[in-house]
Amino acid sequence: MITHLVKSTVYRTSGWLLPCPAAAALVSSRGTGGSSAPSVALLGSRDKPRSAEELPCVGTLEMLYRMVFQGYYNRLHELQIYEKQLYGPIYKGAGNVVSLSSVKLLEEVLRKDEKFPSRGDMSLWTDYRDMRGLGYGPFTEEGEKWYNLRVMLNKRMLQTKDSIHYGCGINDVVTDLIKRIYYLRQSSPTGDLVSNLSNELYLFSLESISSVLFETRIGCLEKEIPAGTQDFIDSIARMFSYSTIVMVLPKWSRNLLPLWGRYVSGWDGIFKFTGELIDKRIEAIEQRIDTNQEVEGEYLTYLLSNTQMTSKEVYGSISELLMAGVDTTSNTLTWALHLLSRHPDEQQTLYEEVCSCTLGEQIPSAEEVNAMPYLKAIIKETLRMYPVVPTNGRTVTQSDVVIGGYLFPKKTAFTFSHYAISRDEEVFPEPGRFKPEQWLRDGRRKPHPFGSIPFGFGVRSCVGRRIAELEMYLALARIIKLFEIKPDPTIGEVKSLNRIVLVPDRELNLHFVER
Repeated sequence: MITHLVKSTVYRTSGWLLPCPAAAALVSSRGTGGSSAPSVALLGSRDKPRSAEELPCVGTLEMLYRMVFQGYYNRLHELQIYEKQLYGPIYKGAGNVVSLSSVKLLEEVLRKDEKFPSRGDMSLWTDYRDMRGLGYGPFTEEGEKWYNLRVMLNKRMLQTKDSIHYGCGINDVVTDLIKRIYYLRQSSPTGDLVSNLSNELYLFSLESISSVLFETRIGCLEKEIPAGTQDFIDSIARMFSYSTIVMVLPKWSRNLLPLWGRYVSGWDGIFKFTGELIDKRIEAIEQRIDTNQEVEGEYLTYLLSNTQMTSKEVYGSISELLMAGVDTTSNTLTWALHLLSRHPDEQQTLYEEVCSCTLGEQIPSAEEVNAMPYLKAIIKETLRMYPVVPTNGRTVTQSDVVIGGYLFPKKTAFTFSHYAISRDEEVFPEPGRFKPEQWLRDGRRKPHPFGSIPFGFGVRSCVGRRIAELEMYLALARIIKLFEIKPDPTIGEVKSLNRIVLVPDRELNLHFVER
């Protein structure tokens, strides 16, 4: 009976779990082993929109069954594709959240964005902040408060011309990354192997975004890493790792199970590390003021002295920007180097482009890498195949909305299955192949503009996008110019795990062969 209940499709209403008639009919008519998706009526199939109650449903118990017994706990991105095959491109998930895995449906929702778009249920993050009395940042704030916060955060960061301004400082960090690669190579048995590359790129990303946010170097790429730096990186990993399971468990379980405490300890480490860096910067500014010196600086100094942000907003925003900046850059660079190591022709094309734009030992500048189309295509294709955040969402707050031929009331939450969309062969032919050339503007058919949107869309898109892109361009261009990247055959096939962000399922080692 328990097995039957777990396998049954259910949905939540008024706090009770009840059978979903549409899903029950679907299961009974198809069985459990089929692979073809059910027929879903999309917009235009009838004059009057259908009721959302007619959608297929995936309930909380079924979701837990798949996570625990079918092994999707850390492969939720693959579950997107599996459930799309079962239920089609639009269906209800646990908690009546509507899941979309079609590029047309995704565009339909985003084209109807409200003035203050709501990202969706961020209570897992806000619960921690409320418990600790901490401020919200750009990922957790909503409504007009979020808009006003974003207006202040956008300045000196969001535009390409703003990011170029940070190019020299980021290049200094890249130089230290190259020195560290040489050091790690010499320490390896083969003389050219860099082990656990993901962690090294985390250190680079943390050093790089810190140089922007805190206007100082924190020494992540030195031979002796400063105390607390690795703890911060581990804290991010711990917070993300426990997010998935904590998200689906009821709140009453938080005092009974250790999972919530481990999730909280991850956030504690993130805010502790960020707070110490902010406090150091504030102390330096105050010392200059006390001695009647001019206060000069970049991003954090601007936020502290030229905006109306409260202290809680500064701490909350910088903590979120720092955390997001580390994961975005490091994971994408990890996957890019992994892909290039297994595609020597594409790597050679990139090498030739970098060399043609930067002669001799010249270091690529921010302006030069922004003019390298194939370099940009490598990053775009990497993010298509391995989107950093494979799931995102919106909550419609102002009015009812028709999506895919179904009428949804206001306050409906939609989740976007970006991984399934970017692996859709109707959007990207041969989606499992690494094809950076499809992003080049050379007369070929362009990919659908919503087929891969790793940095989000519209006013709610990633505030640090241009900084992250510049970091990746500068680092990848320098690495490829100096080294040929080859795979380590001893580590086997590398797959992706979902810990909210996509990461490799094992330590990634690569050979950096000097050119």
